[in-house]
Amino acid sequence: MPPLDRLGVDPAATAAATEDAGFRSVWVGGGNPDAGALAERRAQLAGSDALIVGTGIANVWAWEPGELRTAAEALAADFPGRFILGVGVSHAPLVEALGQAYQRPLAKMEKFLDELDHPASYGSDGELPPIVIAALGPKMLELARDRALGSHPYFTTPEHTAFARDILGPAPLLVPELACTLDADPAAGDATARAYAERYLRLPNYTKNLERFGFGPADLAGTGSKRLISQVIPNGPAALRQRISDHLDAGADHVVIQPLGAGVFDPAAVRDLAAVVAEFIN
Repeated sequence: MPPLDRLGVDPAATAAATEDAGFRSVWVGGGNPDAGALAERRAQLAGSDALIVGTGIANVWAWEPGELRTAAEALAADFPGRFILGVGVSHAPLVEALGQAYQRPLAKMEKFLDELDHPASYGSDGELPPIVIAALGPKMLELARDRALGSHPYFTTPEHTAFARDILGPAPLLVPELACTLDADPAAGDATARAYAERYLRLPNYTKNLERFGFGPADLAGTGSKRLISQVIPNGPAALRQRISDHLDAGADHVVIQPLGAGVFDPAAVRDLAAVVAEFIN
């Protein structure tokens, strides 16, 4: 889900509702450093009893390694075993908007992990929480295998999950994100899905990745083809359950569900979502 301040909801209350509904983890954007970037994660952890909270994802072009390490260490110390630090290289247009050149993203991630992993450089004696990388391509997946707990990919298909599992091997964590719509009106659900997809289909990392799995220009133009939408943003309970099963069968350890639509993160909506996917969380 996006940062909660954008949704106008209370992070502690949302975390409590999510946990009460039966979900075991929640992943929330923590892309760029600001006053509330990880404060919301603290509120979520404090507002729940055992919920695991992850950043999905912290942008390595925006954060200073020492600053991120200090914040992550504090959450790991205060909430042992309940915080996961997700990091990623973001996308060229977003990085360029920060005034940086999007060059050699794999090398950037390697350097960031090196700096993040040297607490002596920052006068720290704490321990980092587990780290996952938002990995799409083979080289970034290899880095997630070798240098992190695993991968948290975004806007991907079950075929990518199988591809990622083959590269990661059996042990690393693999937690793909899956957006969905649950609108009773198929046309309304399709419109919501397409408005969401249009933003991501402007980002070349995602389109390049989808091309690996047989999607062509007609699939990736505008708001996406019907075939693409059905794979990455299923609409309706049955389609959602099928796509979750597809990701799990392909090797995912867990699937992060991102329901789309106004007000979807209020407590009642979380309970409704839990009822739809009860077979996977009970």
